[in-house]
Amino acid sequence: MSANPYDTDLDRNPANHQPLTPLTFLERAALVFPEHTAIVHGALRRSYAEFYARSRQLASALAQQAIGRGDTVSAVLANTPAMLECHYGVPMCGAVLHSVNTRLDASVIAFQLDHAMSKVVIVDREFMPLVQEALALATVKPLIIQYNDPEFSEAEIQTDLQDYDAFLATGDPDFDWLMPLDEWDAISINYTSGTTGDPKGVVSHHRGAYLLAQGNALTTSMAKHAVYLWTLPMFHCNGWCFPWTLSAIIGTHVCLRQVRAEPIWTALAEEGVTHLCGAPIVMSLMISAPEAQKRPLSQTVQVFTAAAPPPEKLLADMKTAGFDVTHLYGLTETYGPAVVNDWHQDWSNLPAAEQAALKSRQGVRYLPLEGLDVLIPETMQPVPRDGKTMGEVMFRGNVVMKGYFRNPAATQAAFAGGWFHSGDLGVRHADGYIQLKDRSKDIIISGGENISSIEVEEALYRHPAVETVAVVAMPHEKWGETPCAFVELVGGQTVDAAVLRAWCKEQLASYKVPGQFVFMPIPRTSTGKIQKFVLREHAKELA
Repeated sequence: MSANPYDTDLDRNPANHQPLTPLTFLERAALVFPEHTAIVHGALRRSYAEFYARSRQLASALAQQAIGRGDTVSAVLANTPAMLECHYGVPMCGAVLHSVNTRLDASVIAFQLDHAMSKVVIVDREFMPLVQEALALATVKPLIIQYNDPEFSEAEIQTDLQDYDAFLATGDPDFDWLMPLDEWDAISINYTSGTTGDPKGVVSHHRGAYLLAQGNALTTSMAKHAVYLWTLPMFHCNGWCFPWTLSAIIGTHVCLRQVRAEPIWTALAEEGVTHLCGAPIVMSLMISAPEAQKRPLSQTVQVFTAAAPPPEKLLADMKTAGFDVTHLYGLTETYGPAVVNDWHQDWSNLPAAEQAALKSRQGVRYLPLEGLDVLIPETMQPVPRDGKTMGEVMFRGNVVMKGYFRNPAATQAAFAGGWFHSGDLGVRHADGYIQLKDRSKDIIISGGENISSIEVEEALYRHPAVETVAVVAMPHEKWGETPCAFVELVGGQTVDAAVLRAWCKEQLASYKVPGQFVFMPIPRTSTGKIQKFVLREHAKELA
């Protein structure tokens, strides 16, 4: 086979090839719009020129501590300006950013710090006791830098620790920051929730972060100078890459230290927020706020939500209040959202119930994702596009992780057959849109029939008295297992099991109706996900 003539004497060189990295987004924003407001945090207003200079100072200060390529810098921070600076300054010196979930307990944080081999930990003083407890359990002995957020005054400043702003002052605001040697170089590590066994460290690279950050803007039609409210934790999949997206569109970050209804509504009205992200519980918080806290809005706010589809009533309430909700889907292993429920204009003319059914689907692939399918794991063949046959949702492309850090067995298993195995079960509809039906470990098999816990949950969510519901398998002597529903009711509502059982019988096949209803607070992980493994154990005890 002859050589490709277009490869002859046409080689890569610095003039025509540079590694892709989202760090260049901030550089460009500071060059083109130096005075545009990049960050709002309480009374603080910081321009793009300042944001870029401070990020370079952080990189310089870290480099002076011999932090460089392949070293891990951990951040235990709220949604504050320091966390945004870490998303640039840490990789600007070649290091890898480890954003720590601030809701974890000390033992889990200790595991992560040791596993990631952290050299530096940047800590908000609110979380300093937690980190010090974790370090007492850990093997690593990192440099501790304390961030003293002016919006937080409830904990004493420990004067014996290195202050974040003083540390930045040792750095050069004109630091000649490092481009990655290769766009495949790691930019961040984020740990899975670890509901079974130790958490796994998901390694992301510069190329994927660059592409997903742009994909956020392109897929969701974010305009230049959008104003984004941080209701999503930045420690969650690097804030779904939005810390980098906002620099690409020269937008404004509105930081929010705590997700509470009143400051959300204040920011929406006073800062002109155009976009925010969050789980359905964030929307519920906003809608259920006292009328005195709500503010009239002159703009339509785009809301991107993931996790379980929002109940139909919540979607209707959000629309009435001036919010346009789009359903996204992804995992830590895909840099956050990689699937979007792209809405067709003619769908808006359908009856509300049909619109709700369409909105409950996860959707189609993001622009920078090359492959999305529902496959039978045993054969790696696609399921029919019938909206009924279940398989495993799988991903392939440039916005899939490098792999699991120091865990080759888990990496190999996740990439079996040349696809990333999500562990989520779903169907594919005739129009190509996918819809999740369950986690593989959450499927209920009753008398040989597969029951989707999500389908049963969706039926119960349609009842006006149901606030939250989780359905798991309960052992059954005859059928092997049957559905068991754990329910939290809307405040002030009272219904019993008989009412909900009758409700389910109207909407579900008889074998799918829960055999038992349990009214209790539903346990959640530190990121707000329902802990079904805890509920499964409880169901076994009740059987």
